[in-house]
Amino acid sequence: MKIRYFAETDTLHIEFRNVPVSETRDLDENTLLDMDAEGNISAITVEHASERTGVPEFSYEQVTA
Repeated sequence: MKIRYFAETDTLHIEFRNVPVSETRDLDENTLLDMDAEGNISAITVEHASERTGVPEFSYEQVTA
């Protein structure tokens, strides 16, 4: 999984799996979902991320089952 924030365009890109994108769907005006050939979400792109998310503050925690 890769998370990238592009400050120049205020865009957040979260890639869950590095697979070929078969389709990109608009979730809303500023959110795009990349889908693989099986219809699974492989990435999410969020425009105007500083207004819509907690960017640039970010934390990550791995929780065991």
